[in-house]
Amino acid sequence: MTEDKGALTGRRALVTGSTGGLGLAIADALAGAVCDVVLHGLCDPAEAEAARAGIEAAHEVRALFHGADLARPSEIEDLAAMVTAEFGGIDILVNNAVVRQFGPIEEMAVEGWDRSVAVNLTAAFHTIRLALPGMRARGFGRIVNVSSIYGLIGAANRADYVTTKTALIGLTRAVALETATLDITCNAICPATIPTPAITERIRGLAEESGMSEEEATRDYLATRQPSRRFIAPEGVAATILFLCGPGGRDITGAALPLDGAWSVS
Repeated sequence: MTEDKGALTGRRALVTGSTGGLGLAIADALAGAVCDVVLHGLCDPAEAEAARAGIEAAHEVRALFHGADLARPSEIEDLAAMVTAEFGGIDILVNNAVVRQFGPIEEMAVEGWDRSVAVNLTAAFHTIRLALPGMRARGFGRIVNVSSIYGLIGAANRADYVTTKTALIGLTRAVALETATLDITCNAICPATIPTPAITERIRGLAEESGMSEEEATRDYLATRQPSRRFIAPEGVAATILFLCGPGGRDITGAALPLDGAWSVS
């Protein structure tokens, strides 16, 4: 799945949760297709500015940043107002921000559950409802909701994450049907295990304890998860989103696309 460098020239994108990790990889891929981007996250201002300036310098596009707390609808509305004022609206919306808890449901903090629902699910409702009128007026829109392998299967000790990522797929399908006759698409992607710093550090520890190489420890760690026994590359996820947002993705809508090394079919 590839798109020409200038395939998104003149488009404007908002990627939530994008000052690092997968979100930043997505924003970088969109900017590489000559799309102006709005980065978002709750982080140190210096980290946010480094990410924003890096995108601008690397791709010669316009990059903005907003630090909205997505658990607060008023701050999401402020984010949308800034995008409208600076860019004239959003053509591409990627809902990537996420929070999660771990532990049995009876031990899960009520405040944590409420925040997970607000950030992982309700925020996507708000960003979509605020972006869609402009997309309809301009006759173009691409919405991608970042779900998870756990939107397709269950898992113990992460009820908030499984619930919100599953519901995000339902939201995707509803929006796809409401916009099916327009040049507006809404899809969900469902990545499996991505090499986050926490996971790679854990694997490094396992390798040291067992005397294995990190490559062997990675295969063992993933053996009970992804049949491919390799991590899902953030760049591959970003490339898939880029394809969905370009001309080749016009007729893909309402889909929940697994990027999971065959985990969901094993």
